[in-house]
Amino acid sequence: MPAKSLNSRISAYKATLANGEFQQTYQDLVGVVQALRAEFSKKYKDEYSTANVLHGYVDFTYFYLQSDELKQKKLKLAIVLNHKNANFELWLLGQTKEVQVLYWRKLRGVKWVNEEAMPAYSIFEVPLLSAPDFDNASKLSEAIHRQFEALSKEVFKTLADYE
Repeated sequence: MPAKSLNSRISAYKATLANGEFQQTYQDLVGVVQALRAEFSKKYKDEYSTANVLHGYVDFTYFYLQSDELKQKKLKLAIVLNHKNANFELWLLGQTKEVQVLYWRKLRGVKWVNEEAMPAYSIFEVPLLSAPDFDNASKLSEAIHRQFEALSKEVFKTLADYE
């Protein structure tokens, strides 16, 4: 089925933007990720370097974390807000597409890895927090940190097992 033309989609686009709620919600969600990034930067300063928040597209807002071990492997972890699903995910990324393909092939037996097709932007994407409570910042933060600590340990163990 052919996609609608850009001109035919403009009215829906304008309607979405008309009352300002979409823009405010997007800005608030980016603010949540920026606050998380600041927390991660402080809490894990001895373990990870933390990159700035990346956003601009309406699909994902995220920041990278990189330890010395990940850096040696040319890998990064990312805390990702998936806007479409309104959830948080932990992604394992390669510094280049070649590194991503290498590790995707290497880790194909791992439960998180889709053996049929590599994701567009990562080696794998793991749910971090499926139903975040965006109205309770401290509860959201605690849940994400708790899940990150458990999952990152599992990711590092998996990387060691597959080397």
